[in-house]
Amino acid sequence: MVQKLVPCLVLSILIFCSVTHVRSVASDHRYTVGDDVPLYVNKVGPFHNPSETYRYFDLPFCSPGPRKDKKEALGEVLNGDRLVTAPYKLDFLNDKDSEIACQKRLTKEQVAQFREVVSKDYYFQMYYDDLPIWGFLGKVDKEGKNDPSEYKYYLFKHLHFTIFYNKDRVIEIAAQSDPNNVVDLTEDKEVDVEFMYSVKWKETEIPFEKRMEKYSQSSSLPHHLEIHWFSIINSCVTVLLLTGFLATILMRVLKNDFVKYAHDEESAEDLEETGWKYIHGDVFRYPSYKSLLAAAVGSGTQLFTLTIFIFMLAIVGVFYPYNRGALFTALVVIYALTAGIAGYTAASFFCQLEGTNWVRNLLLTGALFCGPLFLTFCFLNSVAIAYSATAALPFGTIMVIFLIWALVTTPLLVLGGIAGKNSKAEFQAPVRTTKYPREIPQLPWYRKTLPQMAMAGFLPFSAIYIELYYIFASVWGHRIYTIYSILFIVFIILLIVTAFITVALTYFQLAAEDHEWWWRSFLCGGSTGLFIYGYCLYYYYARSDMSGFMQTSFFFGYMACICYGFFLMLGTVGFRASLFFVRHIYRSIKCE
Repeated sequence: MVQKLVPCLVLSILIFCSVTHVRSVASDHRYTVGDDVPLYVNKVGPFHNPSETYRYFDLPFCSPGPRKDKKEALGEVLNGDRLVTAPYKLDFLNDKDSEIACQKRLTKEQVAQFREVVSKDYYFQMYYDDLPIWGFLGKVDKEGKNDPSEYKYYLFKHLHFTIFYNKDRVIEIAAQSDPNNVVDLTEDKEVDVEFMYSVKWKETEIPFEKRMEKYSQSSSLPHHLEIHWFSIINSCVTVLLLTGFLATILMRVLKNDFVKYAHDEESAEDLEETGWKYIHGDVFRYPSYKSLLAAAVGSGTQLFTLTIFIFMLAIVGVFYPYNRGALFTALVVIYALTAGIAGYTAASFFCQLEGTNWVRNLLLTGALFCGPLFLTFCFLNSVAIAYSATAALPFGTIMVIFLIWALVTTPLLVLGGIAGKNSKAEFQAPVRTTKYPREIPQLPWYRKTLPQMAMAGFLPFSAIYIELYYIFASVWGHRIYTIYSILFIVFIILLIVTAFITVALTYFQLAAEDHEWWWRSFLCGGSTGLFIYGYCLYYYYARSDMSGFMQTSFFFGYMACICYGFFLMLGTVGFRASLFFVRHIYRSIKCE
């Protein structure tokens, strides 16, 4: 079953890649002189609050004619995009000078509304032939004024578009506001506004295939990229040297243990056993809450598979800059398609541990990650609705996601669970388990679960600490992340370090004759997720200017779900590595 499932999954991912690629090619429009090139306004919002965005026409802008909403794909809606036809008309190769888009008389309330958004550094985003455009709505004059009541507030009313073209294709666009052509919003009084725009076309030699490279390069300038690579390599070398040093010590200690136990078997059979060999009859005793452990391993395996496929798509170039919603679409589709892996892994492992109620285990597997994510989404979507923000999902989109969950995720989870139950795999324990467990000796405080989790999470976190800033600046800021090769290298190092540090701590736990390693290895492996959430607190208060209830809720709510996903995924990696290690060392000695 699993052998058939994986090729089908890979085929589905490839189909998704081809569909996404077709969509990117569909924007390859060719134009002739005078053709109407599509220009859409997308959203406005405070510059420092990336989640708090609103529809462009939620502000009292005027429009010369009826507005039409652009049909959005699933990923675009999840991304908060709400594209509407713009009040500006930018025909191909038609220059314009101070063209009037529309006129409007602003009431006192509308003036106050514009003044408030200008004071909060609101920006706008538009798309012209699928190329993004940004700009600020106005400016605050603070020069020579110490009292905020003396500040002057101005709304930009003239946009100048500079468009570069290569033969019959649009290559690049920039929008600049005229700082001298403004409307004074300082006083609460009615104001007449003429929204104007100018268009200048310029020829360029840049080919159409490279028009998105500008955004990739702006995200990491050459000297920044060099520093980025150097810092990552420096961090990785340090962590790998430390890991190698610890690995050498562990291997030497293990070798001495093997020699000692072999010598004891040859010299005196009745010699009292000590260390990890002493508890050979208890080390494979099934853990408490084995249904929960199996569900956590199944969910972690699914999230690990999801991460690998996302990296594959990123490296082949599916997530190029401003391919709107591609990442969110990929996350939803691949998570749905990998549900069978979670069901198979959880049910198979649960049955190996001699569990009986596999249906309940399957329900727990399906709800372990989706449950907290769903509750978080319900709360945050309610907040977005209260704010009338674009982050609030329409009812139709919610129904689409529900149908994907009901018609794809759930059936695949059940099929995977049935296949896992029928796999007839047995738990491979190299030694027999005694009938009664041995008493665990009194251990010092630093060998308890929480101190061990702190030690286990710190080293993997230190390996990814530098890269976290760039990721956060991309997800919760306006930078663009494109260097997926570096990120993939860091991810591989994270897996290696997590596996090794969990194995090392498991060995020291067994050497102290503590045989309850099952849950400890999972918790130690996943503890990096807790460190990442701790970094969230630091980033929010020390490195960002985010503020407000909505932005704070979205940041800490969704980062809690992401860190929880990391906890499950890395916990699974740590547990699998420890299980492999424990089987290996007990298979290498003779236990009566």
